[in-house]
Amino acid sequence: MKKLLLVFSLIFSHYAFAQTAKEIIDKNIELSGGLTNWKLLNSVLLQGKVVLGIKDEYPIKIYQQRPNFTKTVITINGKDTAIEGFDGTKGYAMNYAANKLQEYPEYVPESFDNDFIDWENKGFDARYLGKEKVGEIYCHKVELTKNVNKNMYYFDAKTYMLLKEVKKDETVIYSDYKKVGNLTMPFRIESSSSKKDGDYVMLLNKIEVNKVFPANIFKF
Repeated sequence: MKKLLLVFSLIFSHYAFAQTAKEIIDKNIELSGGLTNWKLLNSVLLQGKVVLGIKDEYPIKIYQQRPNFTKTVITINGKDTAIEGFDGTKGYAMNYAANKLQEYPEYVPESFDNDFIDWENKGFDARYLGKEKVGEIYCHKVELTKNVNKNMYYFDAKTYMLLKEVKKDETVIYSDYKKVGNLTMPFRIESSSSKKDGDYVMLLNKIEVNKVFPANIFKF
């Protein structure tokens, strides 16, 4: 009987953790604008500046549009320069050694929606891993797994906003959340990796949603 109770206890514990992870993700979506508003989001234009290293600072614009169009432009010496993007068919990135933009056949574009939107239908498994501090803030720690890919997400235990994301080769910190229309988005994004060559801090001063971009905006 004790063994039987232990089995039921383990099953219930796993189910409770799965439910808790789902509830945290659902709460994040709800409090950041709601599932309907996130699905109605068709395009985003991020504007601000990006800080590379200690003092390299450049104005930046990031264009994104469903399903996976993207283009990142920085301003150098008063001239707009595309440094990365995906035109719907091909991916491009700046080759700094050759100082030119070039096509990358292996470029994999990110989905326009974050992983939390319809995560179950996308084939993710979610696990709740308890609470952990990010700086001085207690966060709910949730693990999303799909095939061999495993990411950790840290949600503010009070606001349920995403504060930290840990991927295989990158850690991203999100802060300075503000309302943009019906949605709540971070205006400060800090990325770091073990290699340190791609570290940056992005400080946004303007986010526009559902803009109609020129037809050629994603051409390279």
